Amino acid sequence: MSTNKPTRPNYFLSILTMKCPKCRKGPMFKDNNPFHFKLSKIFDMYDNCPVCGQKYELETGFWFGTGYVSYALSVAFSVFNLIWYAVFFGISWRDNSILIWLGINGVLLVLIQPWLMRLSRSIYLYFFVSYDEKTAQLDKPHHH
Repeated sequence: MSTNKPTRPNYFLSILTMKCPKCRKGPMFKDNNPFHFKLSKIFDMYDNCPVCGQKYELETGFWFGTGYVSYALSVAFSVFNLIWYAVFFGISWRDNSILIWLGINGVLLVLIQPWLMRLSRSIYLYFFVSYDEKTAQLDKPHHH
């Protein structure tokens, strides 16, 4: 039994690939790679989705709320690192292993920061904009 209903793009994959929350097809960022080391380009976003026209910055100062999301992601990442480090290496104050973990975790956080900052924008926008099946079916580039 086959229906012609298009499949809805995966919610979490759409967030991770930083696609528009409304159509889940258009990119949010002009360059998909956050690790091109020109820091001024990390947040180089489209004003609107190139596919459906959804406005990304919903109001002036909208992105300030992403600091909370970025903080939560950084804490979750650090807890994850603490757990795997403790399981594989053990952790103690006596042998300074906690300081070694702290150093490794700090370096890893700095290295993934461009991706974390973009991911926090993606997650934050998904809080406020819902998927719209009708918009997603249009599949025609939107021009301004």
